[in-house]
Amino acid sequence: MNPLKVEKIFKQYGDKTAVNGISFEVAEGEIYGLLGGNGAGKTTTMRMVLGLIYPDGGTITYHGKPYTVQQLKGLGYLPEERGLYPKVKVSDQIHYLAQLRGMSRKDADRSLKRWLDRFGVPEYYNKKVEELSKGNQQKIQFIAAVIHQPKIIIMDEAFSGLDPVNVELLKSTVKELRDGGTSILFSTHRMEHVEELCRNITILHKSNPVLQGNLKAIKKQFPRERVMLGTGSEVSGLESIPGVTKIIRHENGYELFIDREDAGRPILELAMAQTEIQRFEVMEPTLNEIFIKTVGESHE
Repeated sequence: MNPLKVEKIFKQYGDKTAVNGISFEVAEGEIYGLLGGNGAGKTTTMRMVLGLIYPDGGTITYHGKPYTVQQLKGLGYLPEERGLYPKVKVSDQIHYLAQLRGMSRKDADRSLKRWLDRFGVPEYYNKKVEELSKGNQQKIQFIAAVIHQPKIIIMDEAFSGLDPVNVELLKSTVKELRDGGTSILFSTHRMEHVEELCRNITILHKSNPVLQGNLKAIKKQFPRERVMLGTGSEVSGLESIPGVTKIIRHENGYELFIDREDAGRPILELAMAQTEIQRFEVMEPTLNEIFIKTVGESHE
């Protein structure tokens, strides 16, 4: 039995359908990607999972049980918009939020200090949130989401506002939570993060699930349309190879766009006849390319 199961949930606002029959399951120790453009239904779905609003149809179960206040204590939520009190000390509000989740103040304090040490910022314990940079506020928001050791976490744009160093820090932390058995529902516009972290995904478009399943299997449904060719010197005649539709010259080689995968071999043979080959790869489609192909024509 998977920790989080969403089954055919619907949500209607007047004559507008916000979510139209979405189903998915998040396994123990899995990061599940929920993707879609603005207005696709991601936020409404996450709010229903959190119990902030209720579906008009369908069911959501947590470890096989329906939503209750007790189930709420087992959830963590990292929102896109920071929800911390700017003029309150970090320690005071984390203690407060942890106690709302059923922790004792002593346990909350111990956990907070451990997390601050983990992020290399123990000096923030007595600082007000408004005294911190946006990136460091996001770290505190993250701690607030996980302080009570939830087994299910909903993360909406978890790495928003972070510089590359802190993105890597938080990504490694999210992976540790996953490896420890936490189930994570993960929503972001950064497709490269989804490719790195998620095993299964759902893409929503205009309230409907339009692509769903294992990410590796989804990629196999789409053709390979790019070849990366690294060479020691220039290669002539690439544009004449059947199937090559576009060539972009890079500093150390070429990026070729193809409309048939069997164009790869003659590209390699032509290049090998003229120069040293440093790289040759027929690229699988990126999730960003798949997303654009799936919803791009009508995406706003």
